[in-house]
Amino acid sequence: MDQFKQISTFAEVASRGSLSAAARAEGVAPAMISRRLDALEERLGVKLLQRTTRKIALTNEGASFLEDCQRILTDLEAAESSVSERNAHASGLLTVSAPAGFGRQHVAPLIPSFLSEHQDLKLTLSLNDRVVDLIGEGVDVAIRIASLTDSNLIGVKLADNKRVVVASPDYLKRHGAPRSIDELSSHNCLAFSADGSQRGWTFRQNGKNMTVKVEGNMVCNDGEVLHDWAISGKGLAWRSMWEVGAEIESGQLITVLDEYTAPGNDIYAIFAQRRHLPLRIRAFVDFLRQAYNKPDYWKKF
Repeated sequence: MDQFKQISTFAEVASRGSLSAAARAEGVAPAMISRRLDALEERLGVKLLQRTTRKIALTNEGASFLEDCQRILTDLEAAESSVSERNAHASGLLTVSAPAGFGRQHVAPLIPSFLSEHQDLKLTLSLNDRVVDLIGEGVDVAIRIASLTDSNLIGVKLADNKRVVVASPDYLKRHGAPRSIDELSSHNCLAFSADGSQRGWTFRQNGKNMTVKVEGNMVCNDGEVLHDWAISGKGLAWRSMWEVGAEIESGQLITVLDEYTAPGNDIYAIFAQRRHLPLRIRAFVDFLRQAYNKPDYWKKF
């Protein structure tokens, strides 16, 4: 019980950003919160939080541990709710946001099956590539493909994902394959841009993530267009595996610079609260997670 209280307190502090806020939420003195955190760090043998008089920041170990803690706490609450609400069913309006390309391919096609299981639900799906304000815009759950860094939101990982550099066999035959990040400067890189400025490509080198500015003669704000350009041999593209996995398996695209692939672009369902999570949100998140984790799901696309 003490270990669970330490974990839940750690997640509460990380979510609220201060010991005093977590103490008010739990109805205890800040000194009690501090003692629980001290005991947790001593038991684990690692520093989870950098604490000053003004702010609290997660260490690298703390950020990784927080993700696991949030998943455990969310799963526990879902298990308790499923018992207490055994005769309940999801109803009302569910508002979902997802990235445009991923949403078209991997969210929208699943919604009819989900609603057939929950016939008292209505669902609104918004597809866009900006980061939505869940609370301000009234969004129940947002699908995000990123490294989860905002501890004020709760994230449940739906599936693994990574970004890879790909090109068609024809392009590589004509221009050769880059053997290092430095050689990207001699290649035509098909870049994504939402506002006129090109987004850099992120790699892992010497144990650290680094973002590289690439250059090319074709830029677009639509990932599906970049995907098609890559297949047609126009250049190198930095794309997510959910988008190019099938083409890699079929040989239409070939990955390069695999040894530099950076972690941290997994697929998450994000929502603004953990406690008293509405059944409609839990049902939808569980449905997506089960769908994405079926054998060979990603090979269909």
